[in-house]
Amino acid sequence: METGGPWTREQVERFARASIIPARISFLGAAGEPRLVSLWFHWDDSTLWLATGHDAYLARRLAEDPRCGFEISSETPPYRGVRGSGSARLVAERGREVLDRLLERYRVDPDSELASGLRARSSDEVAIAIDVERLSSWDFGDRMRDSGCVAIPG
Repeated sequence: METGGPWTREQVERFARASIIPARISFLGAAGEPRLVSLWFHWDDSTLWLATGHDAYLARRLAEDPRCGFEISSETPPYRGVRGSGSARLVAERGREVLDRLLERYRVDPDSELASGLRARSSDEVAIAIDVERLSSWDFGDRMRDSGCVAIPG
């Protein structure tokens, strides 16, 4: 795997594991146009795991063209994160397992309507494993230390 940026591989993995934010996944649409979706993820060594419905556009496109990119980055200053590219595999038999792990990771109340609704259709979930081929990090913490930047309320 090619790596770049200021962080070591261990720092990248620590950041990815600690980040409870969606990952942005880029892929190519049917006409070759770039597309972007945000999904919950979990990081396992050099694999980014996600889940979606087996009939979702993303799943259909990755089945045809597995090339994709991703970014996991902070939404507020100081900006930092990781980005990379790789090849996606659809792993239908792990869809429910990955969904359960994501619900736990993102601290979704197991008795909530969200958890119930997602689990009710979990037989249609497919896991997406992105085998990371290129990885880079960035960290503007030092650059922004005295900037006075604050997050803009959304």
